[in-house]
Amino acid sequence: MTTDSPTTDATHTGTDWQVDYDVDPIEIRDPVAEALGVLEPGAPFVITYADAVKEAGHSCPTASGAYRIAQLGLDALYPDDYPVRSEIEVQAAGPRDDAAYGVMSRIISYVTGATEDDGFGGLAGGYGGRRDLLRFDAFDPDTPDPTFRFRRTDTDETIEVTYHVGEVPDGGPAIGNLQRILDGSASDKQRAAFADAWHRRVQVVLSDGSPFTVKTV
Repeated sequence: MTTDSPTTDATHTGTDWQVDYDVDPIEIRDPVAEALGVLEPGAPFVITYADAVKEAGHSCPTASGAYRIAQLGLDALYPDDYPVRSEIEVQAAGPRDDAAYGVMSRIISYVTGATEDDGFGGLAGGYGGRRDLLRFDAFDPDTPDPTFRFRRTDTDETIEVTYHVGEVPDGGPAIGNLQRILDGSASDKQRAAFADAWHRRVQVVLSDGSPFTVKTV
C-alpha cells in the first residue's frame, strides 16, 4: 500500500512507534544530494536511530550497537565538522556473512554511504561515489568483539571502534517471554514485560558509552 492507494481505516501517514529512544541523531553531508539540489550546500542529512530501525526492520542491541559505532566513529573522525559521504571508508574486522558484522555493516553503510562494488559509482567523473568504500575482513582485531574502522580518504585519519557486547545487560527473566510471543501464547502482561526489558537493554547501548572503545589507529 502506498499513499496513492485508496484510503482505508488502515492507511497511515507515519510510523506508529511503540517506543521512543533517547539518542542524538547523526548529521552527515552528502555531496551528491547537495549537487542535485536535495540539500543546501554544506547542510547535512539528519539520520536518527529510528531511521536505522527502519533499515534493519527491528531494534535490538546489535542494531543499536551498529548505530552507536557509526556515531562514535564519525564524531571522533570529524570532531569539528560534518562527516562527508564518499570520503569515508568503512573497514569491518569480520566477514560479511557473520551474524553480527553482516547486520551491523548494513546499518553503518546506510549512515555513511560506504558500499562494496555494487554501490553508487558517483556522478560524472565519479563525483560523490561510494563504491568500494566498505571492506570486510579488513584487519585483525585485538578482540573477538565487533570492531570497525572509519578512514577519511581525504586525510587518511583512521578511527577504530569496538563494541563490547558482553557489557550489555542481559535484561533479566522477562527476556524469556520472547518464545511465548513468537508462538502466540504470551499474555499481555508477558508481552509488556518483555518489551520493557528489551528496550531498556537497547537504551543502555544508545546512552552509555561504556560498552565501546574508541581509538585512533
